[in-house]
Amino acid sequence: MNAIEKHDIGTLDDIKLLVDTFYGKIRKNELLGPIFNGILKDRWPAHLEKMYRFWQTVLLEQHTYTGSPFMSHAKLPVEKLHFDTWLKIWYATVDDFFKGSKADEAKWRGEKMAEMFLYKIIYYQNNSATPIL
Repeated sequence: MNAIEKHDIGTLDDIKLLVDTFYGKIRKNELLGPIFNGILKDRWPAHLEKMYRFWQTVLLEQHTYTGSPFMSHAKLPVEKLHFDTWLKIWYATVDDFFKGSKADEAKWRGEKMAEMFLYKIIYYQNNSATPIL
C-alpha cells in the first residue's frame, strides 16, 4: 500500500477531504456518533457544507462562513471526554493527510475551539444564564 503524499492544507478540496473524513469517523464513533447522528439526523449534507465554509474561512482566509458556531453547541449533553475524543479524531485526521503550517494551525484552532466550547458549555450547565446570540 502506497503512503499518501502529504502536503499542507491549501484548497477547498483539501478542506472537503479533511471535513468529510473527520465527520465520517465521528459518525461511527461510539461516544460521539449517537450525539451527532441524533441531532443532525438527515441534515448531514447541510452540516458538512457549513463546516466546509467554516474551515475555509478559518484556515484559508476565504470568508465564506457567517454565524456563531457556539450557539448550536451550547446545550449539548457533553463533557471533557467528548471533547478529548473529538480532538483525538481531529488530530489523527489532519495528520493522515496533511503536514505544514496550515495543518498545524488546524490542530491548534481545533484545540482552542474545543477548550472554549467546553468551558462555555460547563458554565451554562451550571448557571441559569442563557447564551446570547
